[in-house]
Amino acid sequence: MRPTSETEDLLRQHAPQVLGALVRRYGHFDAAEDAVQEALLAAAGQWPSAGVPDNPRGWLIKVASRRLTDALRAEEARRAREEKAAALSLRVTAVADRAPREDDTLSLLFLCCHPQLTPSAQIALTLRAVGGLTTAEIARAYLVPEATMAQRVSRAKQKVRGVGFGRPDNWEERLPAVLHTLYLIFNEGHTATSGPVLQRRDLAGEAIRLTRAVHRLLPDDCEIAGLLALMLLTDARRDARTGPDGDLVPLDEQDRARWDRAAIGEGVALVTRALARRRAGPYQIRAAIAAVHDEAPSPEATDWREILGLYDVLVRLVPGPVERLNRAVAVAMVRGPQAGLAELDSLTDDLGHRLDAVRGHLLERAGAYEEARAAYESAAGKTLSLPEQRYLQGRAARLRP
Repeated sequence: MRPTSETEDLLRQHAPQVLGALVRRYGHFDAAEDAVQEALLAAAGQWPSAGVPDNPRGWLIKVASRRLTDALRAEEARRAREEKAAALSLRVTAVADRAPREDDTLSLLFLCCHPQLTPSAQIALTLRAVGGLTTAEIARAYLVPEATMAQRVSRAKQKVRGVGFGRPDNWEERLPAVLHTLYLIFNEGHTATSGPVLQRRDLAGEAIRLTRAVHRLLPDDCEIAGLLALMLLTDARRDARTGPDGDLVPLDEQDRARWDRAAIGEGVALVTRALARRRAGPYQIRAAIAAVHDEAPSPEATDWREILGLYDVLVRLVPGPVERLNRAVAVAMVRGPQAGLAELDSLTDDLGHRLDAVRGHLLERAGAYEEARAAYESAAGKTLSLPEQRYLQGRAARLRP
């Protein structure tokens, strides 16, 4: 029997806390993670028919602990290392009565975002250990073979083996890496970098769920609130971003009646409270820009001067190419397409298809249709996203003589 959506949500909610409890008790991150996966599979098979136990997290911890201790004992017997078994017994006795802590999710995120791991490894390990996704699900989300993703996860586990569990002493320095990992996961869900679909809603939803968990644990951190607000305000438009055939619908052509007003309200409230503390960071500024777009009743009513002012602040905080590219669009909307095109001259081609796509848009607005068509075609040839390819090819086709 397949688990219900309610059961799946419950399992994903408890998975990081169960894994955290096992790692704190026994160590052995990789073996503990395997044991938790087995417990989740057992629950998914039993709970829909037998019913959810009164203490689902306790049930999962008990089953996973049994699987883990069995696995460790088998390993120890095979290697004939009795002293290891004795040390394990002492450790279990010392901590067995400790209840799982609510901040185990955050501790796991710090572990998964260890500075020795590459960003791709951090993402894979976070989705596996904290998100509760299987290796096959992660591989499908990032369009790589399951064996490739399994190797990536395995190498990440090896690198964090022996790392102490819990918040590191320099946890505040590590928090930006955690937020960046969640931001990358959301971005891939919101606009897939490759493949036949524009959005991977399950991935974006998972990023929002994990960011909510971090926000609950650190409610006074303004950048966490800003990141959650940014995700909610951006995801609020998802139903209007594609047409019936999955084709991309640009922002100024979207049916705003299909935007999620509840998500917009929550996002606006979050970023408003965060900015009121006058500790504005990049995620808060990005969320404020998204809020200006979402609160405009029509494309014509969008306050582009306010958006440009916010981008001016953002590029001082994060002078990256993506931020400067987006600011160029705001410049064009306020000062005209030629001013925006002048901003593009200082940007390099490491932006991939985005630079050509924006250049095509601004050239079209400036009436340089032949140059705009060439820019759109160049952008279409650089993106691996099929919906983006079709959209850019369609823009180019409209400009052919």
